[in-house]
Parts: sequence; structure tokens; C-alpha cells
Amino acid sequence: MNDKDFIEADQSDNLPANNLKQPLVEGEDYYLENGLYVFTASYLRARGYCCQSGCRHCPYPKETER
Repeated sequence: MNDKDFIEADQSDNLPANNLKQPLVEGEDYYLENGLYVFTASYLRARGYCCQSGCRHCPYPKETER
């Protein structure tokens, strides 16, 4: 586990859940671990792109190392 897996929970309790800009739903879009958000694969897939941050539940294929 590393810092890239998390976003601080106190930054916003109303982050957009997907491209529709709806509020996050705990248990569906994220769960809290030690006061930090951990985004689910469902949320990351709905976001529509990989941010290349190495998210724990990233649903997008990893690029092979050169």
C-alpha cells in the first residue's frame, strides 16, 4: 500500500462520483480506511480514464514496462 491509493477524506465529502458529477456513495464509489478515501474499481471505471497514479483498484490494464 502506498500514498497513491488514498485521497484525504477531509478534502471534500462531495467529490464527483463520475462524469455525471453526482456525489460519491460510500461503499459503492469508495470506502474509508484510516480516514482516507479508497476508490473502488466501479468508481474508477465510471470516471472513464486511468490517472496513471497506481490506484489500488484500477480497472484499466497496466502498461508493460520497457
